[in-house]
Amino acid sequence: METPSEENQDQRQDKRGCFECCIKCLGGVPYASLAATILCFSGVALFCGCGHVALTGTVTILETHFSKVTSDNAMLTEVIQLMQYVIYGIASFFFLYGIILLAEGFYTTSAVKELHSEFKTTICGRCISGMFVFLTYILGIAWLGVFGFSAVPVFLFYNMWSTCVEMTTKSPIGNMTNIDYMCVDVRQYGIIPWNATPGKACGYTLGDICNTSEFYLSYHLYIVACAGAGATVIALIHFLMILSANWAYLKDASQMHAYQDIKMKEERELQDITSRSKECLNSYT
Repeated sequence: METPSEENQDQRQDKRGCFECCIKCLGGVPYASLAATILCFSGVALFCGCGHVALTGTVTILETHFSKVTSDNAMLTEVIQLMQYVIYGIASFFFLYGIILLAEGFYTTSAVKELHSEFKTTICGRCISGMFVFLTYILGIAWLGVFGFSAVPVFLFYNMWSTCVEMTTKSPIGNMTNIDYMCVDVRQYGIIPWNATPGKACGYTLGDICNTSEFYLSYHLYIVACAGAGATVIALIHFLMILSANWAYLKDASQMHAYQDIKMKEERELQDITSRSKECLNSYT
C-alpha cells in the first residue's frame, strides 16, 4: 500500500504535468494571428452591418425628398440591392478566410515549435503559405479601394450636414433670402438622373431633412462602416506580415531539417568507416 507521502507526491506530479501541458498548449497559440483575426472579423462586421443599414436609409431619404418618381430611382435601387448582396458575400467569405488564416497560423507555429523533432514541413505546406501571402496581398489592395469608396458617402453626408449647420447659424430674420439660396443638389453627384424631381433641397426643406432620424442614422453608420473598412485594411496588413514571417520560418525549418538529415547521414557513414577500420586492424593483428 502507498503511504500518504507517496500519494501527495503523485498528486504533485499530476498537477505539475497538467501545468506543463497547459503551458505547452498556450505556447502553441499564434497570438499575432489571433489578434489579426479578431480585428478582421470586427472590421468586416462593422463594414457589412452598418453599410447594409446605411444603404437602406439612403434609399429612404432619396425616395422621400429628392426623387419622388419611382422610375427615376429604379436603377439606383437595383444598384443598392446588388451592393447589399455583395455585402452578404463579403461577410461570408471573410468569415471563412479568417478561420483558414488562423488555422494556418496554428500549423506554422507547430512547425516552428517542433523544429528539432520528427515533424517535417512539406513542400505543399510552404506552397500553401506562399499562396496565402499572395492572396492576402491582393485582398489588401482591394480593401484599400473599398475603404476609399466607403469614404464617398461620408463626404456627401458631411456636405449636407455642414450646409445645415451653416444655415442654422444664420439669423432666420435678417438672412431669410440667403437661407433660401442654400441648397444641396444630389443630381450633381450622379446618384439620381438630372430629370429627377425635385432633385435638390433648399432652405428650411433641407433643414427638415437634416433633422430626420434617417439622415443622422445613415450618416453615423457610414462613418462606422468606413472605420470598419479601415480596420479590415489594418488587419490584412497585419496578416500579410504574419504570413510572410511564417513562410520564412517554414523555409528555414525545411533547410534545417535537410541539414540535420545530411549531418546524421555523414555521422553514420563516419561511424561505419571507423568500425570497419577497427575490424581491419583487429584482423591484421
